[in-house]
Amino acid sequence: MDTSHNPHAKQLPADLGAPAFVDAWKTRALMIGAIFTVIAVILGFLGQAQDGLGWIHFLRAWLLGTMWTWGLAVGGLALLMVQYCSGGKWGLLLRRPLEALSRTLPVVFTYWLVTAIFADRLYLWAKYTTVAATADALKSGLINEIQAHCLNFKRPMLNPDEYWGISLACFAIWTFYAWRLNTLALKRESQGPETTPYWIKKFENISGPGILVYSITMTACAIYWVMSLDPTWFSTVYGLVFLVAQGYLVLAFSIIVAISLSKGEPYKTLLRQTEQHDLGKLAFAFVMLNIYLNFGQFLIIWSGNLPLEINWYLDRIRGNWGVIITLDFIFHWVIPFAMLLSRDIKRNKKRLVRVCQWMVFARAFDMFWLIEPNFKDAARNLHFSWGILEYIAVPGAMFCFWLAYFCTRLKTRPLVEVNDPHLAEILEPEHAHA
Repeated sequence: MDTSHNPHAKQLPADLGAPAFVDAWKTRALMIGAIFTVIAVILGFLGQAQDGLGWIHFLRAWLLGTMWTWGLAVGGLALLMVQYCSGGKWGLLLRRPLEALSRTLPVVFTYWLVTAIFADRLYLWAKYTTVAATADALKSGLINEIQAHCLNFKRPMLNPDEYWGISLACFAIWTFYAWRLNTLALKRESQGPETTPYWIKKFENISGPGILVYSITMTACAIYWVMSLDPTWFSTVYGLVFLVAQGYLVLAFSIIVAISLSKGEPYKTLLRQTEQHDLGKLAFAFVMLNIYLNFGQFLIIWSGNLPLEINWYLDRIRGNWGVIITLDFIFHWVIPFAMLLSRDIKRNKKRLVRVCQWMVFARAFDMFWLIEPNFKDAARNLHFSWGILEYIAVPGAMFCFWLAYFCTRLKTRPLVEVNDPHLAEILEPEHAHA
């Protein structure tokens, strides 16, 4: 990069690859993942001896881990496309981590396969696949009349064939976009800066429609994988809630990665306090949008007091679940909101990382509140069991193994795109008033 116009501009090192300590991250993640795996297996046996639900809870927790890592992978792809359409200096800092997130889809697909194979243990529509089977379940008291009606009414959509077909099609689409954007990014890197206008337009033309395609496919999978756990639940903003939550999660994770990378080159030179502050403000915006959508949905349904809709919330409020929803509100919104209001926290690397780590945890906690009350033994009946602890051990192990793979993807290409038009600006010294 030519900085001859400003002799005070910072210079990037010759080696733009990920620093060596990324390998230490990978090793640590694998070790912690192995520990969580052992704990998860032990809890499975303990839970099975206690109430016979140990391995069922293992599978439910596996679904949580799948959704958590899926949100990071496809959310990273979505935010990458948003950056290509919007531009801005923040893209130079987050582009490589977002590309690496999008290339973790193979691990997520492997995780999803487990939930797909054992779908009949999770979903009523996968267990009772015909009208006759649904009628028998109703007669035996395994399901109620509302569930039976919804299963029959939604059967054209909620059936194993559609589940497999749509899910596989969505993975194929996400994989294509991830492959296309990552391949073109390397091709752009190999060409001179005079081609920058062409590449900006190229990525905009791919990413614009890609964001729309992502929104549709992500909504479809959110409905199939989580919303359909309760076939009686209706929500017109469910996909949008997941979309914003993925942005909330991915941005927090990407900020953690960027700041952690700044302990070594090239991010030590690249990450200025100004851009770090901007990323903190962007995270604050996602916190606000996230609570607006979730609370708006709750307020509309609660004030409407419709029996077919209000029960979904009652399952998650009564029977000690009120404690969880209160903590979810505090974890997911109050704490990040209060912390990110502070200018000093957004400009302090250590404190901003702590807030973003909390946001990543809060998203997993929110998924627990979304998933577990869908099941008959847990709805309006939060109680301690060894199996319930699987929601800590199983997603913890899955996240750690996913993180190790993310580290390998992060090391496969330079962390800085030298043809980025914002590079010269981001290498300028920060103004005294910034």
